[in-house]
Amino acid sequence: MELVTILILGVGLAVAMVRQVNQYERGVMFTMGKFTGIREPGWRMVIPVFQRMNKVDMRVKAVDVPQQQAITKDNISVGVNAVIYYQVSNADHAILNVEDFFFAMSQLAQTTMRNVVGEVELDELLAGRDKISERIRSIVDEASDEWGIKVDNVELKDVVLPGDMERTIAKQAEAEREKRAVIIKAEGEVISADNMAKAAKILHTSPGALHLRTLQSLNDLSSDQSNTVIFATPIEVLRAFEQFSGK
Repeated sequence: MELVTILILGVGLAVAMVRQVNQYERGVMFTMGKFTGIREPGWRMVIPVFQRMNKVDMRVKAVDVPQQQAITKDNISVGVNAVIYYQVSNADHAILNVEDFFFAMSQLAQTTMRNVVGEVELDELLAGRDKISERIRSIVDEASDEWGIKVDNVELKDVVLPGDMERTIAKQAEAEREKRAVIIKAEGEVISADNMAKAAKILHTSPGALHLRTLQSLNDLSSDQSNTVIFATPIEVLRAFEQFSGK
């Protein structure tokens, strides 16, 4: 009976000592309060009371950085939010060097985002989101190195402008579109006038060309019976009549 009891206690103690480290985790081991190494995935023995193991998730984490109010370099108030992707590259640093790396990364990203937005003008912020995102990623990645964190990417999600500023930008965009339309129309008229001048020159220098062009136009018009055709007498005929009447 005593042997059975001892066996049961032994099995229970062995089960209590076993800790499972999953494939995507690393175990940070402490023995009597001191860091004693990293445990790889698998079943690991942890002696109760004397040892403790903190498991760290090594997968990529996506942290939604809440909207931050910031002032651009040209004194425009904007709201900016982003998402940051990072992962733990050094499990012991993530446990030993920072109390809560998840919270610390969120706070660091918020502060950095406000600072970077304050260094650029509104036009640069709206037109160069990729550049701003990379700037934020670089700063956060460098600052979090000592925490054993690697920042993979930062994406700016939205840039929220004041209502009056949105209306101003919309009017500016509309004016720019109208400007481009006028320029394109003017360029088309210049090309058209140039082509007409070339055609007129060819017709003037080629005998009978104007008469043939007139006949071609009449032929095109006659294909539709609903058209009313007004015959245009070639200028050469009129000049011939003038010469005849002058005699």
